[in-house]
Amino acid sequence: MKFTDGFWQMRPGHTAAHATEIRDVDASDGRLTLYAAVKRVQRRGDTLNTPLLTVELFAPAPGVIGVRATHLAGAAPRTPDFPLAGAPGGPAPTADEHRPTAGLHGTVAELASGTLTARVDTAAPWRLDFRSGGRTLTSNGAKGTGFVTTADGAHHSVAQLSLGVGELVYGLGERFTPFVRNGQSVDIWQADGGTSSEQAYKNVPFYLTNRGYGVFVNSPGRVSFEVGSESVGQVQFSTESQTLEYYVIDGPTPKEVLDRYTALTGRPALPPAWSFGLWLSTSFTTDYDERTVTEFVQGMADRGIPLSVFHFDCFWMREYRWCDFEWDPRVFPDPEGMLRRLRERGLRISVWINPYIAQASPLFAEGAREGYLLRRPDGGVWQWDMWQAGMALVDFTNPAARQWYAGKLRRLLDQGVDCFKTDFGERVPTEDVAWFDGSDPERMHNYYTQLYNATVFEVLREARGEGEAVLFARSATAGGQRYPVHWGGDCASTFGAMAESLRGGLSLGASGFGYWSHDIGGFEGTPDPAVFKRWLAFGLLSSHSRLHGSRSYRVPWAFDEESVTVAREFTRLKCRLMPYLYGAAVQAHRHGTPVMRPMLLEFPDDPATHHLDRQYMLGDALLVAPVLSEDGEVEYYVPEGTWTDLLTGRTVSGPGWRRETHGFDTLPLLVRPGTVLPVGARSDRPDHDWRHGVELRVYALADGAEVVTPLPDPDGTTGTVFTTRRRGDELTVEATGERAADGPWRVLLVGERPAGPARGAGATVDGTPQGAVVAVPAGTTRVAVTLAPAD
Repeated sequence: MKFTDGFWQMRPGHTAAHATEIRDVDASDGRLTLYAAVKRVQRRGDTLNTPLLTVELFAPAPGVIGVRATHLAGAAPRTPDFPLAGAPGGPAPTADEHRPTAGLHGTVAELASGTLTARVDTAAPWRLDFRSGGRTLTSNGAKGTGFVTTADGAHHSVAQLSLGVGELVYGLGERFTPFVRNGQSVDIWQADGGTSSEQAYKNVPFYLTNRGYGVFVNSPGRVSFEVGSESVGQVQFSTESQTLEYYVIDGPTPKEVLDRYTALTGRPALPPAWSFGLWLSTSFTTDYDERTVTEFVQGMADRGIPLSVFHFDCFWMREYRWCDFEWDPRVFPDPEGMLRRLRERGLRISVWINPYIAQASPLFAEGAREGYLLRRPDGGVWQWDMWQAGMALVDFTNPAARQWYAGKLRRLLDQGVDCFKTDFGERVPTEDVAWFDGSDPERMHNYYTQLYNATVFEVLREARGEGEAVLFARSATAGGQRYPVHWGGDCASTFGAMAESLRGGLSLGASGFGYWSHDIGGFEGTPDPAVFKRWLAFGLLSSHSRLHGSRSYRVPWAFDEESVTVAREFTRLKCRLMPYLYGAAVQAHRHGTPVMRPMLLEFPDDPATHHLDRQYMLGDALLVAPVLSEDGEVEYYVPEGTWTDLLTGRTVSGPGWRRETHGFDTLPLLVRPGTVLPVGARSDRPDHDWRHGVELRVYALADGAEVVTPLPDPDGTTGTVFTTRRRGDELTVEATGERAADGPWRVLLVGERPAGPARGAGATVDGTPQGAVVAVPAGTTRVAVTLAPAD
């Protein structure tokens, strides 16, 4: 929130106190503790009747420095807290050996943590610098640490960190406003506000900058950010509390920042390979029964559109009874038989749930009796009529309530359900409520979704095994990346909503979330066929892909025959790209690098990429520019090098902007120069054995280059590693690993011609319109070919 009236004055009724000078310092045990007066102390009398701030500096991990500024330390602890690495309930700390050092050198106090150093001159006016690589990343200067008492008597702890000239800020969760946060006021506060406002379903108090560092504010409650919007050269953040804690996270690259941030708050789990295929939903308020479902599934099969998951939305349960977790017997009289029949067709099953228990649900009386529902201070159950009549909220702070809720889901899993769409979790009350474990209602508002999604995810992991758990979740906060997948919420069926959804996904990726999806065609309303077809291409080049709407179906033939063709071809393309896409998913799981990446993450040294929000990198090698217009015109930026269009084989040179017109069957989909792209042999499913018949497509490999391509198995392990080397006109590919001899496999030389036969047992060379293909039989682990000199 804003506290000042312009640069010079405070708002009426507001008073502020800021760290002005350091009166004492303690440097010991790898920590610094600074005692800062809020005014100049010129005589002993100046120490009386005035606050003293305690500022603690500590280092939980290499390249990470925490700051905790406290006014009055005697307040009762407020929970919940984010479980951070090394803390109870948090992720395991990294294996890196870490010994932060703290010292006082003359008047300068320093805390060093790996590549990052915090420095303050105790003899000068207050200024805390964060330095790395010989430069200052950001500073906490005058008026940078302190508190404000507002006109209503509330106490707000406040911090400011400087922004350099040209420095841009990203993240703060899945936000649909402009991708660059500069100039925005952002409240970290869960809300069900759709995708067309400043509200967000997924609020994360973490931001990333193009200067090579990030900042995480360690509070699950409301955190207010002013990003160059109150003091234009500062990022200000504040909480209504006596203490403010934040972490500065070094890079120097954006990827390295995300690596360290997700090591602190939790790595994204690795979703099962089948979840990357196409999901088809009943949609929300449409009429459907088993016959409808069977017709949809058969219709996809008849039209050759590979389908991986079928999703039943809200009305699989009876109206007014959400959630009782019972199939509506009027339309689904034989749920076990229906689910068995769907699974026999090779499908996985998803069903919609939420954490709300309607009064008409039989679970309401049970939950109220046992104390599993959120209560008011007088002991009564908290209720309201939004969403479901008389609904209550499961109190996930009660371990018994979590077990009770999980038990209801286990019965569905026993019936044949594979995963859950965990909807809602944002409208959590903050007044007149009493949580079972005594949690502070304001802090529980954002944190509730964490307990909800964790409960469901753990049930799936227990029932289906490690690596088989996956959600389709709407709400999240910091650390929520551990429970994927997340989708973008309720968007309109327009090109504008398509663009705002993409901004939200890129913003969430910059906030540490590895996987993201959205409703293909939009949720509200029925899309024009042009919108639907353009959205199909975008949606099937996202990490996860779902056809879902509100009041209308999203089966492709409901629009036109061309929609069927677009859906079929892009779904098949995604299935063939799975060896590559799952490799990107493994990167997200191990390092926190999202599958769908803002261009900044791959090209931090190219300032032209820093504002881009209508294109992205899918993994590290594919540039995707969705077409956001009916006429097919698209404008996009190409970084340096000669890129190759994956769909057409044409080459595009950068750096520079391009404006093109595309039909519904294409969009800019460019392969980065120097890429060895693994492509699967099958296009009918995402979770096939990629080792058999894999094709390595070699794009513009420079002389002297060596590219290592791990080929992950569908369980996330690496069965084969291909190493491709270019030495002059000699290209060699070698397979190593436990299953290296499995095959056959192929090497496609894109835009290259061989000067002679392949050298490798039984390997053959054939020309193609794109270049040449080397076919390698099973049992061969090394192949070489001499390439013809360029014309």
